[in-house]
Amino acid sequence: MITVADLARALDAEAVGETTLRIAGVAEPSVAGPDQVALAMQPEFAAGLAEGRAGAAILWQGADWQALGLKAAIFAPRPRYVLAGVTRVFDHPLDLAPGIHASAIIDPAAEIGPGCSIGPFVVIGARARIGAGVRIFPHVTVGADAEIGPDALLHAGVRIGARVRIGARFIAQPNAVIGGDGFSFVTPTPGHVEEARTTGAVTAARQDEYVRINSLGSVRLGDDVEVGANSCIDRGTVADTRVGDGTKIDNQVQIGHNVRIGRTCLICGHVGIAGSVDVGDRVVLAGKVGIADHVKIGSNVVVAGNSGVASNIPDNRIMMGTPAVRMDLNVEMYKALRRLPRLMARLEAAQKPVSNPDASD
Repeated sequence: MITVADLARALDAEAVGETTLRIAGVAEPSVAGPDQVALAMQPEFAAGLAEGRAGAAILWQGADWQALGLKAAIFAPRPRYVLAGVTRVFDHPLDLAPGIHASAIIDPAAEIGPGCSIGPFVVIGARARIGAGVRIFPHVTVGADAEIGPDALLHAGVRIGARVRIGARFIAQPNAVIGGDGFSFVTPTPGHVEEARTTGAVTAARQDEYVRINSLGSVRLGDDVEVGANSCIDRGTVADTRVGDGTKIDNQVQIGHNVRIGRTCLICGHVGIAGSVDVGDRVVLAGKVGIADHVKIGSNVVVAGNSGVASNIPDNRIMMGTPAVRMDLNVEMYKALRRLPRLMARLEAAQKPVSNPDASD
């Protein structure tokens, strides 16, 4: 347990009231107990405090904490940022014993840094280099010549391919795959896709067999990158696929071969990025965004959910729709689309006297 004052110091926030009150965890206002701090960081959550039994709460700036019946309060100038600190303070420790489990298989040529925890049935390939303080949970595989920076966390079932280079403080959620083969194939003669791109039609009566283009490159991830569960980042064909420092990738994301993603990007769930896409810094791709191959996206771009990007996007744009256009233009297009039924009805009504002038006789 910690005191309200200790929690406020950890959050760099202001505490008032009985700051020596001890708390063991956090809860929503309506269910918080006397040893929990209630999360009521916006006025709409205040009503729940009367239903719960919390003696302390994290409140919005200017809240009358005494009128809310509290013994102590912490004021949150930026609620979601404070929430990040709260969850860090009360996070549940990961259950992984220090050292190397007896069932782990580590090639003699691999290098394991000091302070690592390597769980059951982990396989680490030849000449792989694992930095200091890395935690690797059960059933993870690390390929030959891969390199993982210090203080990384690899959850169960993660796959790190050969020659992958990963920076410091990397986090991979369960079953993420970093460094699988790129989805790259070619036919001996121009195939349906090439013909469709060139002529807009498909006339060939047959399709040659697809021949794999092998992935000679690998993957490079910067520092402080996170990859969600079941997401995949493919190796490059010749050069490496790259992800910049601080970029966060959600669950079930596909990043194709040769893709380059900049720093501090946010890639949300179900995003699909085709091969050879270039993404700038501080880009946000919302859920289910699809990006066609060889597209260039500038820095500070936000692409709304379910959008399909088929052409280049300059810096500092907010895009929406399929195909994605500027958000303001997409909103106007949507409004026009909703007006179409009324416009068509008016047009049909106007056409009747013209097409049948004697109908009123």
